[in-house]
Amino acid sequence: MSDIATYPSLNGKTVVVTGGGSGIGAAITTRFAQQGAKVGFLDIADEPSNALAKSLVQDGHEVSYHHCDITDSSALQATIAQVSEKYGPVGVLVNNAAHDERHKLEDVTPEYWDERLGINLKHQFFAVQAVVEDMRTLGGGSIINMGSVSWMIGQGGMPAYSASKSAVVGLTRSLARDLGPDNIRVNSIAPGWIMTERQKELWLTPEAEIDLFKNQCLKRFLIPDDIARAVLFFASEESGACTNQSYIVDGGWV
Repeated sequence: MSDIATYPSLNGKTVVVTGGGSGIGAAITTRFAQQGAKVGFLDIADEPSNALAKSLVQDGHEVSYHHCDITDSSALQATIAQVSEKYGPVGVLVNNAAHDERHKLEDVTPEYWDERLGINLKHQFFAVQAVVEDMRTLGGGSIINMGSVSWMIGQGGMPAYSASKSAVVGLTRSLARDLGPDNIRVNSIAPGWIMTERQKELWLTPEAEIDLFKNQCLKRFLIPDDIARAVLFFASEESGACTNQSYIVDGGWV
């Protein structure tokens, strides 16, 4: 923990992270656990998720993996209720799960469109709905919705994803207004190009790297921990006066 800030307000806090088993989500799960939080993370990829949970538990942290298809809203809410029952009322929700699958305009069917929005937007609302009463019981809470800079930079090749991620800003602002009287803060984080293993395997080419560093102010790769650090801040009481915001972590691309 010497390389990252410590937030005493996160110690003992019950945290739910969707898509918490790999990539950015795994970094978020790990960093919350290291803060002393009790973390229930949701995912569908069993192998990496079980391995992450096992490793963190062996290190003495309170972490559990919950297999869940987040596009099934009833199952999503039931799974979040399981986390609450296991660890106590949820004080932090990180709506991280997403899928940036590329798709051509001509290939998108109504069913595919609905599926993409279900993964990238719809689950965020129903996860919030599932934790609100817990947060009211606690006298407040913090919700962090994961957006993206893809729509800000006008990235093509995935219109359903970009539409979903732009909508995260509107969802965040609306919920922040509705939940502010309950001392529930709602913010979104918009990552740039974060070098997860998936990104490196699928899309990082020499040409893409040149284009990236032409656009980013910071001439380095961004990593999942760059996002986890921002998430910890917005989850903690250090950001107790921050809500209704969309914070960009993209190395200065936008």
